Amino acid sequence: MKRAKWFYHPIFIFIFSIFALVTSLGLYIYWYVKISSGMEAAARKFNIEPGQILKAETWLVIMILSILVGIILMGIFTIFVYNQKTLQLYRLQNNFINNFTHELKTPVTSLKLYLETFVKHDISRQDQLKYIQYMLQDVTRLSDNINRILNLARIESKNYGGEFVSTDLVKLTNDFYENNKYLLKNCIVRIHNYPEKTFFYPINIPLFEMLLINLLTNAVKYNRSEKPEINIRFEKNKKNFSLFVSDNGIGLERIEIKKIFRKFYQVGNSDNMSAKGSGLGLFLVQNIARLHKAKITAQSRGSGKGSVFILTLPLKKRLITDN
Repeated sequence: MKRAKWFYHPIFIFIFSIFALVTSLGLYIYWYVKISSGMEAAARKFNIEPGQILKAETWLVIMILSILVGIILMGIFTIFVYNQKTLQLYRLQNNFINNFTHELKTPVTSLKLYLETFVKHDISRQDQLKYIQYMLQDVTRLSDNINRILNLARIESKNYGGEFVSTDLVKLTNDFYENNKYLLKNCIVRIHNYPEKTFFYPINIPLFEMLLINLLTNAVKYNRSEKPEINIRFEKNKKNFSLFVSDNGIGLERIEIKKIFRKFYQVGNSDNMSAKGSGLGLFLVQNIARLHKAKITAQSRGSGKGSVFILTLPLKKRLITDN
């Protein structure tokens, strides 16, 4: 039975349907041409006007039939593409549910273990503080995952509140890092061009900070180095201002660069490195960028060679001041 599964595969059904439809049209045309030739020969033999037998409208019917077949083929192809995208989204959603369940369950299990330790054992104050710190980290991880889902739902429904305020993005990025160093405490983070440059742009500050934290934590999450490195720099040309976030992480294959901003997509390397996270971080980043009329892109020289994420904002001269 397993060998016969290919017979029910959508691709096979799609190809077979097109083949059957095109073949039927070809056979009809072939049959008509052959019959017409025979009837024309018979008409000449009996001195009958061929036009009386072979109506000119017949070719019009064939042309219309061909157009209808073409429309049917386009319809079949559209349904096939839509079906494949639906199947892909279904697989991604299943993958997301499995991984996100793990993302929620792991900190909860850890918290339960620490709390049971507190109940069953009389531990020193020093150990208590150590375990409490671990618990706080788990709570933060759990909270971040829940907030990511809630924020994504609000952004997609366009119900995210907050106003856009003209802000110096260079200073904001530096201040954000200074205030969140604890999240990147085992990393080397370098911010270049600061404080030489300033760039004012209307942003929703909470959303932009969400964009930054996703880019920075991704650089750490997908990294095998003993000391992850993140470099942040700013560039401006005549048309755009760009924020570059580069790392020394696992890198990206060319085929993955186009997929990483998709909803639920998770990077899976050829060496079977397990997927991490919920698959929503970069999708969230892309949506936040669009809300700011900006564009987010990725670059990488390949597996193991790090990645660069580039946020490009359109230049607005009236908002820019260079020092």
